[in-house]
This record gives sequence, C-alpha cells and structure tokens, in this order.
Amino acid sequence: MPRIIPIRDLKNTTGISQMCNESAEPVYITKNGYGDMVIMGMKAYEEKLYMLDVYSRLAQAEEEIHEGKAIDDRKALKDLKAKYGL
Repeated sequence: MPRIIPIRDLKNTTGISQMCNESAEPVYITKNGYGDMVIMGMKAYEEKLYMLDVYSRLAQAEEEIHEGKAIDDRKALKDLKAKYGL
C-alpha cells in the first residue's frame, strides 16, 4: 500500500529517510491535498532504473525479432562452434 504524507511532514528528515529505506515503494508527498512529489530510497530507485533498462532492452529485442534482424539460435551456436573449433 502506498505511503502518502503531507508536505509539512518533510521537516522530520530522519523519519522520512527511515520510511523511504524500509520500503521498496515510493513515498507520495501531498500539498493542499493534491499530489506534489514522490521520494524513494536510493536502493529502490536504482532497482527501478535497472528494471526500466531491462524492459527497454527486451522491447528492443522484440522489435528486432519482428523486423527479421534476429537469427536462429541453433544456427548462431553452430556458427560459433565452427568459428572457435569447439
């Protein structure tokens, strides 16, 4: 469940830091009852960036498959074995 706190609670920096580092989920900051900011721990942020990179690479690979740029895995393995004498 997402954590939502008012902007005035940002005065408690130690508590906010602890809250961010305890959970892999972001903390939503509201101002006058409306969403204003999102903060999260560094570890969670790096994990999110890593997963975005993975999804981006998967999408690129799928696009290459649909464009016919990919080659058969068995043929590629056979070519590598022949090239390196394995």
